[in-house]
Amino acid sequence: MLLRIAEGDEQAFTALLTATSGLLYSFVLRHTGSREVAEEIVQDIYTQIWQTRESLSAIRNFRTYLYVISRNRILNEIKRMARERRRHQAWEQTAATVPQEDSSMREQHYSLIDTAVNLLPPQQYKVWVLNRRQKMTYQEIAAEMQISRETVKTYLQHATQAITRYIKDRV
Repeated sequence: MLLRIAEGDEQAFTALLTATSGLLYSFVLRHTGSREVAEEIVQDIYTQIWQTRESLSAIRNFRTYLYVISRNRILNEIKRMARERRRHQAWEQTAATVPQEDSSMREQHYSLIDTAVNLLPPQQYKVWVLNRRQKMTYQEIAAEMQISRETVKTYLQHATQAITRYIKDRV
């Protein structure tokens, strides 16, 4: 079956996906604890498999191959979630140190964020607003904007980095 997929057989790929995606999803969900994250990782894994299908002919044990790919993706996601959690905690600590009566300082901080967001390229701006302000998922944003979930993820990463750089340069 892997040889057929390596040659571009979409039916063989669909059969492989059907046969293995349920177990893979369960494995990823057990380690991430998030259905959305598990769905995204599984989709990314099968996208990667299809995009690098020519290399499948050299694989002797597909289950091991799938396990290694998923383990790496899970570890990367856990690291990303930890970074996000640390950033959020740092932001909360910063916000907590600003006295409540010093609303002008807080207002300046929010104004700085708004300015940084408004400077984003149009697509990044839209993705950031839909995700952070309207609380839409990657899948919902992808459907609305008619782009892939991976593109949504990339836009959001670039937007967050640009906003962070902008704020750091001005604080």
